[in-house]
Amino acid sequence: MQELDSWLGRLTGGDATLTLALQVFLVVSLVAVGNFLLRRLLDRLAARTAHTANPWDEALVNAARRPLPLLAWIVGLSFAARIVQGEADAALFDAIDPLRTIGVIASLTWFLVRLIGNMQAAVLQRQLDRGESIDRTTVDAIGKLLRVSVLITAVLVGLQSLGFSISGVLAFGGIGGIAVGFAAKDLLANFFGGLMVYLDRPFTVGDWIRSPDKEIEGTVEDIGWRLTRIRTFDKRPLYVPNSIFTQITVENPSRMSHRRIMERIGVRYDDMAAVEGIVADIREMLRGHPEIEPSQTTIVNLDAFGASSVDILIYTFTRTTVWVDYHAIKQDVLLRIANIIATHGAEIAFPTRTLHLLPEASPAAV
Repeated sequence: MQELDSWLGRLTGGDATLTLALQVFLVVSLVAVGNFLLRRLLDRLAARTAHTANPWDEALVNAARRPLPLLAWIVGLSFAARIVQGEADAALFDAIDPLRTIGVIASLTWFLVRLIGNMQAAVLQRQLDRGESIDRTTVDAIGKLLRVSVLITAVLVGLQSLGFSISGVLAFGGIGGIAVGFAAKDLLANFFGGLMVYLDRPFTVGDWIRSPDKEIEGTVEDIGWRLTRIRTFDKRPLYVPNSIFTQITVENPSRMSHRRIMERIGVRYDDMAAVEGIVADIREMLRGHPEIEPSQTTIVNLDAFGASSVDILIYTFTRTTVWVDYHAIKQDVLLRIANIIATHGAEIAFPTRTLHLLPEASPAAV
């Protein structure tokens, strides 16, 4: 280092200011060149890892592509500032070490947060490629917990590096936590409500849910720490505070095993003699239908004498739970029932009214 200083001194003719400027210029230039080479290296590694079967190396390289060059700039510029500090006795340069420490901690924290996000995406993609069921809710919950842990740890390490006592900070946090708890009770209620959703798992991302207690129905898109975003069937986003889910009943139709067909079909009272045969044929049709689940309850019976019809109860379950397929199956069942009724020479009833007229009174009676 002394030989370099002597060489620079001879090069500048012994001018101390010019020698200092040349030293800083060389350091910054070396950092810039090194940063350029580092970026090229990371780009090449990213291109190579993108074609490998292992997703973890790609997650690691992509996580380092931005924080690592930033770390190189922080270290290089702090070294250049130390060179200037050796010649200029200014109080401003006393902040070099704390700023460098904070910068290094911030860069490492940024890298870990990006790494956790990339690994989270890699886990989901790996399950999707293998054809496995994707448990997005659990993966998101673990990812959020890890990111929060990294951020809290980074803040504590940063405070310790700046000379603050962590024990004092934690003690202050314990005392101030009471006041914060009263001031932000709704926020905490939403946080613990989201935690209960993660632990109890009444629904996950992608499920269709609805509540008989509130006007909530749609597909779950995201479960946050404060809000759950639900996309209603008319494509509007619905943001529900998580504390609501600890107070209401939530129905999850996405987890149903079968879908139910329940209809009451009326025939005319004039076709009363054909009702028994119609009921028997409908029951036989449902037993042989390829999309009706025979292991579930199937009921086909005369149900009631209606105001203008003899009502037959149809109660059965489809194999599928897909909404669109269910309606196609239901349509097919209803059309087959209509054909059975027509085959027996009967008709489906519709509301009618019979008017009985009294005979006209004779003129003598008047």
